[in-house]
Amino acid sequence: MNHRIILAGFGGQGVMLIGTLLTYAGMREGKHVSWLPSYGPEMRGGTANCAVCISDRPIASPVVTEPTAVIAMNLPSYQKFSKILVTGGSLIINSNLVNSENIRGDIKAYPIPANDEAVSLGSERVANMVCLGGLLGVEDIVSIETAIQALPEVIQDRYHHLLDLNSKALRRGYEMVRQMT
Repeated sequence: MNHRIILAGFGGQGVMLIGTLLTYAGMREGKHVSWLPSYGPEMRGGTANCAVCISDRPIASPVVTEPTAVIAMNLPSYQKFSKILVTGGSLIINSNLVNSENIRGDIKAYPIPANDEAVSLGSERVANMVCLGGLLGVEDIVSIETAIQALPEVIQDRYHHLLDLNSKALRRGYEMVRQMT
């Protein structure tokens, strides 16, 4: 197993947080992990993405040029990273911000209305968790239970009152894609 994942969106959408969560969950499961952030000119509102590698074997480089999975939280991220996704790879799309009509036929695409789902759960800010849950529902990277257990390690103490909401968002995204497959 060798997962090369890109999580991308605007600064402020929480892509670094879900990348960190995925990395911590991988460590909890005893896997080799790497996390490499990349910011645009501004942190909040600019482009942001991170590359996460999770493997059963040592990781030679944290740089991901041919991802096996991509989460695209916005249109610029979709346009940039869907092109380099490997054949057969999984693409989680925030369909509230991305028109996903012209999707490559050689990949597995899962459009999720992440913003709408997050609002229905109580806060648009957990759209990132909905998307990550979706990814965990289609790829055997780490278990969703491990990701939920790792939440307190990556969410700052002052936001621990939101752990339950984040858990629900992860589970909701997971359930949504499971119904699509």
